[in-house]
Amino acid sequence: MTTIDSTAATTRAPARRRTRTPIVDADIHPVVTPDRLAAALPEPWRRRFLRFGLRGAPPPAVYPRVRHGGMRRDSHPAAGPPGSAVRPPGSDLDLMRSQLLDPYDVVAGVLIPMQGHTAGAEEPAFAAALCRAYNDVLVTDWLDPEPRLRASICIPHESPAEAVAEIERRAADPRFVQVLFPSGTFLPWSDAKYRPIYAAAAAHGLPVAIHLGGTEGHRGDGWPSFYLEQHAWYGNAVAVALTGLVAGGVLEAVPDLQVVLVEGGVSWLPSLLWGLDDAWELCRDDVPWLTRPPSEIVRERLWFTTQPIDEPPVPAHLATTWEQTGMTDRILFSSDYPHWDFDDPITALRVLPAALRRPMAAANAARLYGLTLPGGDDD
Repeated sequence: MTTIDSTAATTRAPARRRTRTPIVDADIHPVVTPDRLAAALPEPWRRRFLRFGLRGAPPPAVYPRVRHGGMRRDSHPAAGPPGSAVRPPGSDLDLMRSQLLDPYDVVAGVLIPMQGHTAGAEEPAFAAALCRAYNDVLVTDWLDPEPRLRASICIPHESPAEAVAEIERRAADPRFVQVLFPSGTFLPWSDAKYRPIYAAAAAHGLPVAIHLGGTEGHRGDGWPSFYLEQHAWYGNAVAVALTGLVAGGVLEAVPDLQVVLVEGGVSWLPSLLWGLDDAWELCRDDVPWLTRPPSEIVRERLWFTTQPIDEPPVPAHLATTWEQTGMTDRILFSSDYPHWDFDDPITALRVLPAALRRPMAAANAARLYGLTLPGGDDD
């Protein structure tokens, strides 16, 4: 178990504490600036990166996105001296502290650098160098100066041998608490290509986190014409991943694997589980490796994050829907900082009854990630 030190690494005026319950935030997005990444890359990869860039644009630059790249307007770091580079949201640790970690009593926050999605799809040697550099920067710029933070291992997910090597390289550092995959991989999640990566993660007791994004960013629902389409149905991408993992037998083949579906919400889950169980009863001979109802497998192996949390006209309906999953002990609070639809831990969870709210705030994530929470009052 990793004990959380909730003392900030730098001295500054204490922020007003807005919560009375510790928070573990399962989805925070740091950004590594291009100049910082270049400095962390060895040659010849530094030159290649500076000359040719990466395979795809960073997620905030991909259509459809709203103004400010989908970020909170107040999350842009202050301008530096004249002539200095403009730093994007998510690149300033002190701003993250003042806007998220300190005021909300976030005792642990899991960093998910979405830049790793694109880096992991590059040519194998280049992808491996990029992911090593991203992980190195996470250590030196984020984990070392801020003991409340944890990180996801960026891996060259389309190059399994290199991905396994990076998992082996980072697994001994308890601050890396999961392995990062995008929802949009080249091949379906059930493809045998990825199983060595799942097995390596499971062997080290690390869950695999599937976050929206990747080179196939809209598998299952097609490329959206409007941001409304994309934002209202983020759940589709992670639902496709879930069905592939279950029907394809991945969870049976790697029995110790735990999977976290990030930034896809939860409310769509009950009907999907009902449908999977009904179809399995009729089609068992099509998937002979599934010897029990899919819902049982999901409830033992999958975890979900709250963001983007649903806000029904009758707030009590949210709790009812989540209780229908039978998995409220596997739902983790996530803020999605610094995105514009950031979920404030107070208002996002307040609509839930205390019996659901308290474990989702921190205890569920602590159990998954092996964290020991500090003592604190209930809210």
